Amino acid sequence: MTMINTLIVDDEALARRGLQLRLDKYEDVNVVGQCSNGREALTAIPELDPDLVFLDIQMPGIDGFDVVRQLQGDEMPLVVFATAFDQYAIKAFDVHAIDYILKPVDEEHLERALLRAREQLTQKNNASDKQRLLDVIGDITGKAPAEMEKWLEKGEEIVRPYPEKIAIKDAGDITLVPVADIEWVDAAGDYMCLHANDQIHVMRITMKQLEEQLDPGLFQRVHRSTLVNLAQVEKICSHINGEYHLILKGGERLKMSRTYKDKIQKFFN
Repeated sequence: MTMINTLIVDDEALARRGLQLRLDKYEDVNVVGQCSNGREALTAIPELDPDLVFLDIQMPGIDGFDVVRQLQGDEMPLVVFATAFDQYAIKAFDVHAIDYILKPVDEEHLERALLRAREQLTQKNNASDKQRLLDVIGDITGKAPAEMEKWLEKGEEIVRPYPEKIAIKDAGDITLVPVADIEWVDAAGDYMCLHANDQIHVMRITMKQLEEQLDPGLFQRVHRSTLVNLAQVEKICSHINGEYHLILKGGERLKMSRTYKDKIQKFFN
């Protein structure tokens, strides 16, 4: 059961108490506070972060409509207006209230208001869950949420893009090394040595972190401490003792661990 955290705002103490007693009958409604005027409501709503506010329209100073106008934005809860005069109904919906109830509150109208609140909160939660999902996918893929949403609707496979260049910092300088130029990588303690175009670029990064930046369709681990660009592999040589070596186009000879043999060979079948 999803609890609906609810705030009651009314300048009449008897009206607040009466609504509290009625709401106490609903297991999914949790009254988190009461306010006696609009100014208190403007302070309490950001602090208590209610899902739903029963808001009196006619209050001295800041009335219910003014409260809504000043709260429009991310912190806006669902609002049910409470009023003794039904002529406020149209104006209530103009400021996006989900319902309004007439005083004294009767059970039928309260039930209707809570039903609408449940429906709205379900839709709101689903929308925010979807948005969080799109944001995460966007971070991974680098695609805009709108574009990602189209992909999800079509059921298309999400392909993660990988950087074309790796940024390597050295004494305040940053060198951009094209990924396609990296022939192989070997670990040296807490550092990775990237071999590219007869140069060695040193990065302070773990092998796992570096692997996450490189396309696994192009770069594969061949040893616990060695990563190779498959496009640079010219031959795979086997030895009598069962070991394998990779011969790169540049002539470099890399030992391949038995652990990674099957994983690598599938790329050359």
